Amino acid sequence: MTDRVVIPEEARTAPIDTDNPDVEAHDDEEMPRRPVTRRMALLFGLFAVSAVGFLYFVLPQIAGLQDTWERIDEGNPWWIAMCLVFELCSFAGYVWLFRTIFIRGTTRINWRESYEITMASLAATRLFAAAGAGGVALTAWALRRSGMERRIVACRMVAQLAVLYSFYMAALVLFGLGLRVGILAGPAPFAVTVVPAIFGIVCFAVFLAIALLPGDFDRRIGQWSKRQGRLGRFAQRIAAAPASVASGVRTALRLIRAREVGLLGGVLWWAFDIATLWAAFHAFGEAPPWAVIVMAYFVGMIANTLPIPGGIGGVEGGMIGAFVAFDVNAGLAVVAVLVYRAFAFWLPTIPGTIAYFQLRRTVQRWREAPRLERAPHDPRIDSMATIQSEVKTSSS
Repeated sequence: MTDRVVIPEEARTAPIDTDNPDVEAHDDEEMPRRPVTRRMALLFGLFAVSAVGFLYFVLPQIAGLQDTWERIDEGNPWWIAMCLVFELCSFAGYVWLFRTIFIRGTTRINWRESYEITMASLAATRLFAAAGAGGVALTAWALRRSGMERRIVACRMVAQLAVLYSFYMAALVLFGLGLRVGILAGPAPFAVTVVPAIFGIVCFAVFLAIALLPGDFDRRIGQWSKRQGRLGRFAQRIAAAPASVASGVRTALRLIRAREVGLLGGVLWWAFDIATLWAAFHAFGEAPPWAVIVMAYFVGMIANTLPIPGGIGGVEGGMIGAFVAFDVNAGLAVVAVLVYRAFAFWLPTIPGTIAYFQLRRTVQRWREAPRLERAPHDPRIDSMATIQSEVKTSSS
């Protein structure tokens, strides 16, 4: 595979995605682990069960929606099947985006490994950390074990997040303002249209400002810090983060300007996930206008930043609250959102967990292959084979 876009900042630091047979000698990183005690596992299990129980059984009672779950038996099986199809398409888009951003040049990572990394990271995001931290750590670890340089991994991780969330922020601005000014059909409460749109504009401004940092920002700070003692060393550590973010954002902008078709994988990731929610509404009633579904979806997704695994409870509550603010029937919103989350959140944890163990075997294979290639010839092997052959001959 040849590089489609040259990334100067990456080329300056290391070869792009070159298989490095000596990586084992210099980089013996282990899979990122969190110390999970029996008590922690029990508490997490109790939390998950409690959250699901509250959402699926207590919430309808509190809201006076005792008949909400009676709709399940009335759900259209064809629309429920479409929920599964749309979610599978969403994950395919995510794998496509991953390969577009990370797989540039000679690499060990083919489509199978790309699937394993993305699905395992999604499972880690859902089960172990808020705001995607668990998935980021696992993805970075797998890429490092494939032979990719540390700085390139950091740059492209930021680039992937920048591409994904640029679509997120663009949707908040376009659909929020489109509803408010009447271009798009649907109710337009200020709190769930204009406020999210302002938030999206601010995020765009912040990331574009970061992208304006000089490419050698960290080097300049490093030169200045040598003369400043302890304060300078502190400033150098602080400068590393914005420098890495700036490099990743500039990489994302270059890929966008180059019109890399694979970036459409990010659009597919969001679009088909939202389509899953739309199909869930159709399975149990009439779906709200598309613009309303998009805004309620993204407003609810903000709860993923909460310090709870996968935003369990927060995302559901945020989406349901946003739909109610848009005057969507509360009972329909509850059942549609919870069915959507069953497909988008709970169901993928099964293949994601399987992919996690497959990835462990893949990385072990990567670690052993270079060692086998470099293993010196041992003449004792031939000697033993000769002895065994002679013994067999004499015994016969």
